[in-house]
Amino acid sequence: MAFEVRIPTLGESVTEGTITRWRKAEGEAVAPDEVLLELETDKANMEIPAERGGVLHIVKPEGATVQVGEVVATLDEAAARPAAPRPAPARPEPAAAAPPSEPARAPEAPRPAPPAGGGPPLSPAVRHLVAEHRLEPERIPATGKGGRLTKADVVEHLARARPGAAAPEAEPPAPRPQAAAPRASVAGDGEEPVPMSRLRRRIAERLVQAQRTAAILTTFNEIDMSAVIDLRARHRERFQRAHDVSLGFMSFFAHACIAALREFPAINAEIRGDDIVYKHFVHLGIAVGTERGLVVPVVHHADRMSFAEIEREIARLAALARDGKLSVDDLAGGTFTISNGGVYGSLLSTPILNPPQSGILGMHKIERRPVVVDDEVVIRPMMYVALSYDHRIVDGEQAVTFLVRVKERIEDPARMLLDV
Repeated sequence: MAFEVRIPTLGESVTEGTITRWRKAEGEAVAPDEVLLELETDKANMEIPAERGGVLHIVKPEGATVQVGEVVATLDEAAARPAAPRPAPARPEPAAAAPPSEPARAPEAPRPAPPAGGGPPLSPAVRHLVAEHRLEPERIPATGKGGRLTKADVVEHLARARPGAAAPEAEPPAPRPQAAAPRASVAGDGEEPVPMSRLRRRIAERLVQAQRTAAILTTFNEIDMSAVIDLRARHRERFQRAHDVSLGFMSFFAHACIAALREFPAINAEIRGDDIVYKHFVHLGIAVGTERGLVVPVVHHADRMSFAEIEREIARLAALARDGKLSVDDLAGGTFTISNGGVYGSLLSTPILNPPQSGILGMHKIERRPVVVDDEVVIRPMMYVALSYDHRIVDGEQAVTFLVRVKERIEDPARMLLDV
């Protein structure tokens, strides 16, 4: 019997994708939950696993554009079952008879049980979290399309059960070589047209959408990084030993922004129709540059996390982004974004909003320069910061004061410990 392999639901507003690579070859035996193919959507690259075992027969080739629900392959389950060994014929001298050889049988990968309630199948990421934390998926409220349980649902359930808990981690997969961009023949005198990837087209669409639909303004300030640099230098090694993750600047800015968002909730809100929707949580987007373009994975419920938990989740998401392994859940639901152009040497820039969000903080290069402190000129490590915001719901006073609050907490990190 042939089982049809269909493109699963890919997330909100994602209806199609492109098959970039078949991980299994035509006619190859496949075990349940083995990765069959890689699919590129306008939001992320994702791996599609086999729901059952069988011999693969490919229907849609690499490069094909496929819709959600479309059949892309079949799995011949009967062909994958080896024939039962024939009994050995009776021999007059049993002691001298050689036993028949047992046909080789490929071990099947263990397959997690489906939800007890018979609901939609769980994605690999969700199955991993459910198994790791010994959860009953049918008891977790599902918000995905068609009642599907998402990674964010599981993370939120764990956070409610254990306030302050970090998003559970998965070990980053081993990196694989990036596929080269498709090349076209050179046209004209030194020109080379190269088709835009889905991700690049999506980035372009969202940037234009932000410019057309939001009233974007940007306010600037500068931060003396001396206190954070000193604190980081004094505790970096102990932090690494205690938490098995490096202490970076991003967790300081994340906590400073989260505290400021509590004071100015409009910057963590969005316009939905004729309503302003205020969020009582912070799903923090962290912009990550990859070879394929800029992506913004989301640290869900960052407001419930410690410094170490935020650093670990950022490291995990950044590794997945670089390897092109982010899931749709990893990119969904952001309420505020931080972008660090300083890693590329940017001294000052105006970040563009990530719709439908109403605020984005731009960090920049730390540069030692002369500043006036207590009427004296001193050399300090300074960083320019920029806040772009949607002026439709965020007033200039709110935006300016938000950035001042971030500056105050970075220049005096003890305020974040004391929550003042």
